[in-house]
Amino acid sequence: MDQTSETLWSDGTPVSARFDDPYFSLTGGVAETRHVFLAGNDLPGRLVPGFEVAELGFGTGLNLLALAAIAPADCPVRFTSFEAFPMAPGDAAEALRATGAFGPGDIAAVAAILGGRETRAQVGPVEVEIVWGDARAALPLWPGRADAWFLDGFSPAKNPELWEAGLLAEVARHTAPGGTFATYTAAGHVRRALEAAGFAVARCPGFGTKRHMSRGVLR
Repeated sequence: MDQTSETLWSDGTPVSARFDDPYFSLTGGVAETRHVFLAGNDLPGRLVPGFEVAELGFGTGLNLLALAAIAPADCPVRFTSFEAFPMAPGDAAEALRATGAFGPGDIAAVAAILGGRETRAQVGPVEVEIVWGDARAALPLWPGRADAWFLDGFSPAKNPELWEAGLLAEVARHTAPGGTFATYTAAGHVRRALEAAGFAVARCPGFGTKRHMSRGVLR
């Protein structure tokens, strides 16, 4: 696996040096996650015990903590994230603290996952699995099927590998019947690849300065 990804900072927002792209919206990472990934997958309304979320791109761990925050204590859910270029734990902790949305325990849990390259963890009611490495190689071997996908790689223009048609076809193959996806991008080639993979895709209002995002359900 590649070394820890170097992080730069722009007005307090973490930016990947490798991909020259911010880890989350400059206008509010937590609000973006709630709008795009949670509401985009109709969460928390769909959560039931055993519900499975999968994600391309662990990043700061913000999406994980946002999911844990809305999952009822008596509703255990599973979360699997694929990450090839992990963030340094100190940088992730700094980024999460800056949001003001998460407690020290949750932030420490993410830092421990990144620092120890943990593959299994528990965050509140969420059972976490991290698959370290290139999702193009790892996802075809994953035995799970997600009820909801967070497609959160860096911009398709900066990180085209996470938006290749072949990988998005694997996303569909690892989606439960009636499962969904949501992503901040509305790039035409991404939407077409997801449609070809078997999703009914809709373009919806985006977050902040982004006019549109995409969401869909497996046909």
